Amino acid sequence: MAGLIVKQDIEAVRAAAQIDQIVGERVNLKRAGVGSLKGLCPFHDERTASFQVRPQLGLWHCFGCGEGGDTIAFVMKADALSFTEAVEYLAGRCGVTLHYEESTPGRERDPAEPSRARLLEANRLAGEYYAEQLSSPEARPARDFLRARSFDRVVADRFGVGFAPGAWDKLTRHLRGRGFGEAELAAAGLTAPGQRGPIDRFRGRIMWPIRDLTGAVVGFGARRLDDDPHQAKYLNTPETQLYRKSQLLYGADLAKKAIARQRRVVVVEGYTDVMAAHLSGVEEAVATCGTAFGNDHIRVVRRLLGDVGSPSAGVQMSDGVSIGGKVVFTFDGDEAGQKAAMRAFGEEQQFYAGTFVAVAPEGQDPCELWVNQGEAAVLELVDGAEPMFRWAVRAALKSVDLETAEGRVAGMRMAAPMVAGIRDDALRRDYTRLLAGWVGQDEALVRREVAAARPGRGSGRRAAGPEGRSGPGAGPGGGGRPGEGWRPPGDSVGRSEHEALAAVLQFPGLVPPQFDDLDGDVFQVPELRAVHDAIRAAGGVRAAREAGEAGAAGGATGGAAAAWMAEVRDLAAAPVVGVVTALAVEALPIREGGEADYVTGVVSGLLQLGITRRLGELRSRLGRQDAIGDLEARAATLAEINELLRRRGELRAD
Repeated sequence: MAGLIVKQDIEAVRAAAQIDQIVGERVNLKRAGVGSLKGLCPFHDERTASFQVRPQLGLWHCFGCGEGGDTIAFVMKADALSFTEAVEYLAGRCGVTLHYEESTPGRERDPAEPSRARLLEANRLAGEYYAEQLSSPEARPARDFLRARSFDRVVADRFGVGFAPGAWDKLTRHLRGRGFGEAELAAAGLTAPGQRGPIDRFRGRIMWPIRDLTGAVVGFGARRLDDDPHQAKYLNTPETQLYRKSQLLYGADLAKKAIARQRRVVVVEGYTDVMAAHLSGVEEAVATCGTAFGNDHIRVVRRLLGDVGSPSAGVQMSDGVSIGGKVVFTFDGDEAGQKAAMRAFGEEQQFYAGTFVAVAPEGQDPCELWVNQGEAAVLELVDGAEPMFRWAVRAALKSVDLETAEGRVAGMRMAAPMVAGIRDDALRRDYTRLLAGWVGQDEALVRREVAAARPGRGSGRRAAGPEGRSGPGAGPGGGGRPGEGWRPPGDSVGRSEHEALAAVLQFPGLVPPQFDDLDGDVFQVPELRAVHDAIRAAGGVRAAREAGEAGAAGGATGGAAAAWMAEVRDLAAAPVVGVVTALAVEALPIREGGEADYVTGVVSGLLQLGITRRLGELRSRLGRQDAIGDLEARAATLAEINELLRRRGELRAD
């Protein structure tokens, strides 16, 4: 299996992806000065545009919420994708072929192994083929299946529902006619070995395309339409390079915008439940793909919610109030549904969103409610969801007779470990009080039972995330928003440093060459000194010019500019990455055609300031040397003073 995407391909994607086009699909961008665009931030509510994009550098930054980064970061944030998924999505759009490092050291990648792009194309065409077949005479049972659930053809098209013909190799022949080989179709999970060659994996079934978060078809879910006991009722694509059922949620591509808007995910059990929920107005509904809801699904849901584990996120009180997002699990009322709910309870505390359970009184699933009672019943089911902890504890207490003293004590001892497992101290205390009332026991006694059930456990759900990372946004890859809230310093010296570094990052080709010789001690603002350190570490403006970044306006343009800027950001200390981005995208007070004068002016001013400070230090040293009569040292100091005066004169003349 392929591992990490090679760095050169990532850089190729950064260079090829036009950030103004990618962002412009979500944000109405308008010109905001030379080389800068501005719009309303898509990641927080605002009335005054504070979201800026600099296409030449491939960067964006919001001066309101502090979010920022390159094109990959924007797609990750906007579509709740992982880094790899975002790169793969952009590569597909830009026509960049990706190569992967092997996850197993020493193992060479088989050049005959089908590429991800080919597998995606095979699945896309298969999805189109299945959708077309839904109109065929043979597909009448599939249409009857949909009609019985109040789904018409418009609904089927909305969700891409299709039909797999019953012939042995109809899809196989269709795709081979489109240029796909046997190895590619097998690797995509579309065929299976037969006695006389490959045959269609799916035959005589109603089909649902399974898409990843970018909307690309990566596999299929299929349901049997007859009563043949020798055939599995449900059949899914096997594990492939694209299809990993433990990491996929059906409907997530359609639900992600509603999830971000509503801050809620509704987890249902089947494909038709997702369809019924969406049609009822619960557009945040998703479902697993033929497997139990597990840890990988939790990670997907947390990404969709932006559930990063901040100190205030996901604190759920026993009265059902949740600070932050909500995850609602719907389950059938039968025994299997109860067991599934308890499994979800076991994973509950990996969320920082509040978790809830919705079980219809008569045990109907969302699709049955949609058919029998209409969309209002589905909405009522979801809106009436009960907090997960309350539901789980009360479900456990149903197994004992609370009318007897023995039953009340047994119930207390059964539920105490469940309450003890609550990591949030305030929530645990609240449920301890509630449990005492439910089992009719003294609260102090219940409190002791709960405490006894917590040997060796640490508290602090609010202090650290599921992997023990503390603080908002902590995580791999320097998550969070470094530089959030950055504003230019208020004093004149700080403003000069800020303006100069912004000009350097945006127009390195116009910066006087003396800038690369500037000592970092010139900067009085620590964050700006760190930015200067990153610029020097990336080779300074000399490296930017050598990379060909001086364009028609003399500034950094094209892919080379983005590559140099990526290098600066990579070399910047984590706390100031956001400051680099903010400086690189902010609109500068430059009129069209006045870039050279502005950049030379602000950078020369900073260089002169540095020279003036150094002259002060040298003149002080000269006085000490005069006092002790050190003529040789005095001559060297005078020579340095004269050189600095010469350099300052050149800067002023320019």
